[in-house]
Amino acid sequence: MLYQERLKPWIVVNLLPNFQRVVMVGNNPNFYPHAASYEFEAWLLPFWSTIQKLAKHNKSAPSGNPEKVNHDNPPSQRIKEIFELGKSSRSYNKARDAKKILEQNDLMDAIEACSELKAFINTILSLSGRDAIL
Repeated sequence: MLYQERLKPWIVVNLLPNFQRVVMVGNNPNFYPHAASYEFEAWLLPFWSTIQKLAKHNKSAPSGNPEKVNHDNPPSQRIKEIFELGKSSRSYNKARDAKKILEQNDLMDAIEACSELKAFINTILSLSGRDAIL
């Protein structure tokens, strides 16, 4: 989940189920934490048709809100799976393939489909003196 409020001098980070770590961030009024519910790849799921083309497979897209897709099969695993099923002859690589996916699409499509991404982008816009995306 995204947390837009300014935090106290620490935040709790959930690293794995049943394992937390306290991270000291200091009393910094310029610290605005944001995090994806599960993974960054949730924000790539609205671009499934591009993922299908890159993977060279027609596996259907996960249903529902992209930021809620997990069920013991997180978005990165779903993308990795389609790449391994496809004829692309390679596995999913976050740095290489996420860049290609984003280059071929309009980020506004993901922003409209993903409320947490929208909140993150709106924080950046607000801090830079720009109008929020409604």
